Amino acid sequence: MKAARVPNTVNRWWIVAGGILIQLCLGAIYAWSAFTGLLTDDPYGFTRTETQIIFAVGLASFAGFMALIAGRWQRRAGPRIVALIGGLVLGLGYVIAGLSGTSFWGILLGVGLLGGAGIGLAYVCPIAALVKWFPDKKGLITGLAVAGFGFGALIWIKLTEGFVFGPVNLTPGWQGLYGMGWSPNDVFLLYGVLFAVLVGIGSMALKNPPEGYRPAGWEPPTGAAADLAGGVDFSEREMVATSQFWSLFFIFLVGSTAGLMIIGIIRLFGGESLISAGLSEPDALLATGTAMGLFYALANGLGRILWGNISDRIGRRLSIALMSATQGVMMTAFFFVAGNEIGLYIGATIIGFNYGGYFALLPAATADYFGNRNVGTNYPWVFLAYGVGGLLGPILGGYMGDLQAWEWAFIPAGVACLIAALVALRLTPPRHPTSVGARASDGSLRDAKAS
Repeated sequence: MKAARVPNTVNRWWIVAGGILIQLCLGAIYAWSAFTGLLTDDPYGFTRTETQIIFAVGLASFAGFMALIAGRWQRRAGPRIVALIGGLVLGLGYVIAGLSGTSFWGILLGVGLLGGAGIGLAYVCPIAALVKWFPDKKGLITGLAVAGFGFGALIWIKLTEGFVFGPVNLTPGWQGLYGMGWSPNDVFLLYGVLFAVLVGIGSMALKNPPEGYRPAGWEPPTGAAADLAGGVDFSEREMVATSQFWSLFFIFLVGSTAGLMIIGIIRLFGGESLISAGLSEPDALLATGTAMGLFYALANGLGRILWGNISDRIGRRLSIALMSATQGVMMTAFFFVAGNEIGLYIGATIIGFNYGGYFALLPAATADYFGNRNVGTNYPWVFLAYGVGGLLGPILGGYMGDLQAWEWAFIPAGVACLIAALVALRLTPPRHPTSVGARASDGSLRDAKAS
């Protein structure tokens, strides 16, 4: 097949720019930790567990049913319209939360259910489009596509703190301000408008390449090599019948449980640990804000790019194993080091860096094993693991925090990551059900041994 002729006006890097803008907005869900301390104080009075339920529902709504709908919908309608509607739903959710006052159920509906649904609709669209535009750089480009999500956390956390926190005089609760006098509800309203507008702008750049498109100078692998380059396409049903799918699902489940637990409770656990070690409350809150809003968030974004690039060089299997093993060690150690400010920063950096890597390596591995063409419909099934981890991690952390048994949140998560590293080392390319005597998508004859 000859490479498709693409109009000169099409520059695939503009699609990258639009995708990153969208992901910057969607990453606001990770700014939730900036609100948790305020919502447990007057006049809201939420429990730690309630703050994590809102976060967990948002994650489950994001990675659950809506991501599956978006995967199939964008395949029929294209990524632009689905991402646009996702931005409108996200914005509506935050506006509803802003109008809900101190109601737990109103904020749960707005930020949790609707906000998560909007993110779920928009999230998969840039990934699905960019894998098609960049079959030659899948690890790097999926890392770039989702790096905005990680860097978005940095932007929105610092912006939120600018509205509702001050560097000193953080008591009583949300009345410690930079002088702007904004409550969390005011911030929710502002964010709702911004998300709808910015995601809408980013969606205008999204489009799929022409059928048969190949980047200049790139030729798709043939024969057995196609199995590790996304050249053999699996349907959703064929994919979920493989052990490789369930291995990737487990790895993502464990990685997201660990990373999301830290995002949800770093302010609560880190603050308590530092205060117990003798730091004043204002200094402890400033340190935990720095740990999450700078070290974790920045490393999260960088991890998506660098792990993606590393995996293009040393392979997806080894990269996932190294990342999971490092995460397991750090999660286990985090309980013991977070009472020291430097330890808190180092732990947040390493955990954030590895956590970000899952979002680059898992979609790339899905494309490698189950096909570039079908990644938009196949990856949401792998991504369901993130939704399950979004329920397990934050709620487990919040519950153990209420019991003052934090170690039973961190240590099991660390051990699970070590097990995931062993699972990753056993990954091999799946054999397509029609491989024997059938022709691959590149037209070459394949047999079971080549699979």
